[in-house]
This record gives sequence, C-alpha cells and structure tokens, in this order.
Amino acid sequence: MSDKTLIDQIKTYGFKGELDDSAPTIDAYSHDASLFEVKPKLVAFPLDKSDIEILVKFVGDNKDKDRSLSLTARSAGTDMAGGAINDSIIIDFRKHLNKIEQIEKTFGHAQPGVLYRDFEAQTLKHQALMPSYPASRDMASIGGMVANNSGGEKSLEFGKTKDFINELKVVFSDGIERVVKPLNKAELDKKMAQDDFEGAVYRQVYELCEKHYDLIKSATPKVSKNSMGYTLWEVWDRETGIFDLTKLIVGSEGTLGFVTDINFRLVPSTPHSGLLVLFLRNIDDLGELIPAILAHKPATLESFDDQTLWLSIKFMPSFHKLLGTKRFISLLFSLIPDGLQLIKGIPKLIVMAEFTGQTEAEVRDKIKALHSELKTKRARYEINGFEEDATEGKSEKFWVMRRQSFNLLRSKVKDKHTAPFIDDLVVNPQYLVDFLPKIRKIISKYKLFATIAGHLGDGNFHIIPLMKLENKEERDTMLPAMKEVNELVLSYHGSLSGEHNDGMIRGPWLGKQFGSEMLKLFKDVKHIFDPKNIFNPHKKTDADWDYSYSHIREHF
Repeated sequence: MSDKTLIDQIKTYGFKGELDDSAPTIDAYSHDASLFEVKPKLVAFPLDKSDIEILVKFVGDNKDKDRSLSLTARSAGTDMAGGAINDSIIIDFRKHLNKIEQIEKTFGHAQPGVLYRDFEAQTLKHQALMPSYPASRDMASIGGMVANNSGGEKSLEFGKTKDFINELKVVFSDGIERVVKPLNKAELDKKMAQDDFEGAVYRQVYELCEKHYDLIKSATPKVSKNSMGYTLWEVWDRETGIFDLTKLIVGSEGTLGFVTDINFRLVPSTPHSGLLVLFLRNIDDLGELIPAILAHKPATLESFDDQTLWLSIKFMPSFHKLLGTKRFISLLFSLIPDGLQLIKGIPKLIVMAEFTGQTEAEVRDKIKALHSELKTKRARYEINGFEEDATEGKSEKFWVMRRQSFNLLRSKVKDKHTAPFIDDLVVNPQYLVDFLPKIRKIISKYKLFATIAGHLGDGNFHIIPLMKLENKEERDTMLPAMKEVNELVLSYHGSLSGEHNDGMIRGPWLGKQFGSEMLKLFKDVKHIFDPKNIFNPHKKTDADWDYSYSHIREHF
C-alpha cells in the first residue's frame, strides 16, 4: 500500500481533516522530546471525534491486510520516553482538537489538544487549578498529561493526573467513542450485560481484576508516584464497590484507546506562595532533613543540583527571551543575594520548600517557622545559608532554574544532546542519603555529564545526561549505564518512572519492575482493549529494547 494509496483509502471513509505525507512533515513528526527517531508514513490532522473514529475504523478494517498499520496520538510532542512517535500513522490532536469547552470552580472540560498553560489561564479566572501539571507546563498539552499520568511539583500535596479525572470520552478499538467514568457495582453490572465491544471490555477487565485481586493489590508500587505499567490496582475496589476504567486509560500512553474529551476535577487555587530556599554543602543528612521539612507540610519540596545551577548561570541570557526585558532585569537583580551565597562555596544541592496561603502574612509565618527550626540545626545539616522569598516575584528565579533546566540542556549545549534514559526515577526519601551518592558514582563511572533536579518530597529525580549520540561508543554505554541505575532503583523498592511513563525506554523493564505475573496481566489488559494492536505499538507491554535501540536518534 503506497503512501498515496493510503491517503486515498482513508479519504474514502469520509475523513474530513488534513492528511500529510510530505517530507518536512514526516521529519518533524519523527521526533518528540526523547532520544528516539521513528519516521511515520503519514500524519493525520482530524477535525473532530468522528475523524478519530474513522481512522480507528480504517486501521481496524485493514490491519489483517497490512500488519504495519497502526495509530499513535500526539499533541504537543513533549514526551521524553518516545511515546508520541511511530512508524505508521501519527494523529495530531493539537491542530484542531484544542477547544476549552467549559470551566467552573470545581471542574474543567476541554479537548486533549489544549495546552496546559491556556487551560490554567482560564481556570485561574475561577480561582481554580488542575494541580498535576509537569515542569513543562508552558509547553505540555492536557492530552499528554492524561496519556502519561503526569505529575510535578504539586504532586506532593495533591497527587497525579489520575486523581483529577471526573470522566473521559474515549474512542475504543472498534471505532466508537464512549464515556468512561467511575461506576458503582449496579452501573458496572449494567455495562457488563451489554452485548457489544464495550460490554466485553468491562466484563473481561472485571473478571481479570476479581480473579487476581490479591496479586494486583500487592503490586501497588511502594512509592508515592508511579507512571509505569497499567494502574490495575486502582480499577476495582471490593470495599468501596467502585470500578474505574479511567485509572487504566490515564497513563496508558494511548495504547488502549484515544481520549477525545477530558473532564478534570479542579481544586481552589491559593493566592499567595513563597519559598524557603536552603543551600546544602552536602547531602549526608537528607534522610533527617527531608522529614523535618515535611513535618511543616510544605505545598512543594523541590531541588536541583550544582550542575543545574551552573548551567542556569552560564546560559542566563537565554532567560531574556523567556521572561521578557522587565522580568529578566528583575531576575538579574534578585540573584545578587544568591551570588553572595556562592562566595561561601558552591552548594551541592539547592532545596526549595514552598508554602501557600490565603495571605502573604500567612505564607511568611509558615516560612519563618521552618526557618527558625532549621536555623538552630544549621551546622548539623551543613546548610550554607537560607533565603526567604515570601512572594511569588522573589521566588521566580528559583522556579526558572528548576523548571527550565531540561530546555537549557536540550537547546543550548551544542556539542552534546540530551539523552533522557534515566530521567524519572523514584526512591522513597528515607533512602536518598545512601542512594544519591551511588547514582553519582554510576554517572561518574560512565563519564556522563548530567544534571539532577527533582521533587525531593517524593524522592522523584530527573537525571538528564548529555551525550554525543551520533558517536557509537557513547551510545553503547547507554544500556549498561541504564541497567546499573535501574537495578539500583529497584533494589530500593523504587519506580523507574514517576511521571514520564514507559514509552520505548522503560517498557522493556516492566517485567523487572512488576514481575512476570503482573506483566502477563498488563498484556492481557492490552489485548482486551486492543486485540489487533492498533494503538501505539512498541510502547508499554509491546516495547522491545532491540527495536528501541535501533531507533536512537543519530542526527540533530
């Protein structure tokens, strides 16, 4: 089937949007924010949900004749695991499926192509927030957040995307859009009684959950954040009698069906926030320091290392474009106190404890309470110094450094490229004093330049090595380095992904993460929803390291 014939055949199904197989478009959609390159045959720009249904129906009808046919959803293309690229048909949700339907104080209803920044601008008008946004909040789409079960700096207080779904509209593999939401047992029984594909999905997933109930519950990750596998342990709860398929759809990377509409639960936004910033000489006492900070109930507890700090200083002019002249000048002046801190020695870690409140005075009191406690133990925790930033404006410099570190790496270091293959690990905070030096040792062993930033309160770290990926010798260090890091994480009962999902990079590790019995159940879930493997192959349970490695990007 030639590309031209592929376009013509799709049009015969009544597809209304654009279909593009031009070389520039194919090249642009061959990459996301990961280290992989996979060239699609075609990029489709559906106008509406009926176009999505047509594409699913077309691939389902023709899959037996052409096994290579498949569909992969894409919105903003910020995925770091290779989840938004594929070798068949890419569906761009960003161009047309980008409408904000309704915003109220308690919920927000929008299409998956909406950028989070635009969604938040509207929710804040109602003093409301969808708080599970990632660090890439200015670039990410809400559809990508659902696909990856995103989390971020506010996950410590609020949880992840799966915790904020009222209902979804999903196109199943039979090409029909349906509403998916939590059901009580009577509603579930009614669904299971249906004599159609939807009824079969509900029956089979329920039977799987009920038959393997204890195994599934015991597989619940022992960390506060996880984006690996399918979240089976939250689908069926015998005690509450609630059956919730949204827990499978969220975080599935578009491997079970395509989300066409999202209804989020919102929380009240707090009008004021501020930081207590700690500059640490070393990390030897993190195991004691983190619980001491968490006892004061910060809204977020973030960190970044000395490499991130130096990177931000080196590329400070790049913030001018990001912030604008006025905010950039303000940023430069606000850095002077921190420059004085650097005279005392470069801190190994910068820790940001954020507090929120209804008034600036409330925020200031919370910051001062923690500051007073830690100041008396300053020598014990080897803290270089503190800075109190009791207003959002003063805090901005630290958030800019923390949130923009990956973008700086990706865009400003010209002789090396970001290689996010150990970028999202989670280890419970009590282990960090032992764990982080061992990570540093592995990074040093393989001579990787890497920044470490993350959500300290969750023990969730983003480690982004810089490599010359066109150099085969450097590419060949990736697998052994990844094995050592991943095995270390698992030895501390951690998760290999807290936010960024499996994709092509961590999918091959699902068996190691969850064990062979759970891996089989994950594969059963995939088959129940997608028996012809229409949706996003080479991800999750279909991932294979040989395939992934053969698609590492060599040209930038």
